[in-house]
Amino acid sequence: MSSSPYGNLAAEPICAPGSPLQKVLGLAKRVAQTDCNVLVTGESGTGKEVVVRALHAWSQRVRGPFVPVNCGAIPENLLESELFGHVKGAFTGADRPRTGRFEVGNKGTVFLDEVGELPLLLQVKLLRVIQERRIEPLGSHQSKEVDFRLVAATNRSLESDVKEGTFREDLYFRLNVLRLHLPALRERPGDIPLLVTHFVRMYNDRLLTEIVGVTDDALNLLMQQPWKGNIRELENFIQGLMVIVGEGQITAADVHERLSERIGFEEKPVTDSTSPSLASAVDFPESGIDLNERLDLVETQLLAEALRRADGNKTKAARLLGLNRTTLVEKLKRKDLV
Repeated sequence: MSSSPYGNLAAEPICAPGSPLQKVLGLAKRVAQTDCNVLVTGESGTGKEVVVRALHAWSQRVRGPFVPVNCGAIPENLLESELFGHVKGAFTGADRPRTGRFEVGNKGTVFLDEVGELPLLLQVKLLRVIQERRIEPLGSHQSKEVDFRLVAATNRSLESDVKEGTFREDLYFRLNVLRLHLPALRERPGDIPLLVTHFVRMYNDRLLTEIVGVTDDALNLLMQQPWKGNIRELENFIQGLMVIVGEGQITAADVHERLSERIGFEEKPVTDSTSPSLASAVDFPESGIDLNERLDLVETQLLAEALRRADGNKTKAARLLGLNRTTLVEKLKRKDLV
């Protein structure tokens, strides 16, 4: 079963004739026959892993392994060992050797998801592996030759990260040999009926429901929504509808009711009229304030609070703040919060 971010779609991502995704898939099929590095970009939930898996399936490496690595989900102190492996005794607790993901992916495809989360030190090592096609496990002085096809994905702007100094420019150019940018779902509303049909078929058995279809009015209503979370959000929305309706057809009234609940939640203000805003709580003396100093203080407080809520997990804290992990770490260092 696919571990795609939004269910087990067909071997080829679902899209309607004339969909903006068709052009992307056409390019993917052509590049699949080569071994050049590919960078897949797009908003969260657009189905980047589905397209990467299709790229592997269309390639000459289809009989080799497909090895996904979520760079944002693995703790930084374990990431190097996860990617390149280690020998026994390489560090405390390394009581047995470990094969890294690049070696596991030999003769196949290695997929680095959330590649923008890689720490700078590992970016240097990854660049060397891409250039030399050799890995050196932690604690070893001998390198191993590996044969892999590299595909990376991100929902961030690596160009901005390069300008900020949190992502190496030379690595960016190595990864971005060819780019596949996935359009947001709001840019391809014609695909929604096909996706909805797919999700209904897929979840009837799992949810023990007997949904036989979705009315045209209901589909039209779904096609008018912005779907900020893209296909992942649509999938979750359909699952909820199926559980509520249970059997028969999903109607426009069903969709409207669920949308009303969701919109009511999304539009709820962060503070009510009785709660003072941050600006109104600031004391402005006659001599004025130092804006940069105040902003720096607020940033420090937000960083500390995000770390507290994440129980010290920097990856989670970065996600709460909308930053990539390396940017967060640099800010924490500058403010002596690490």
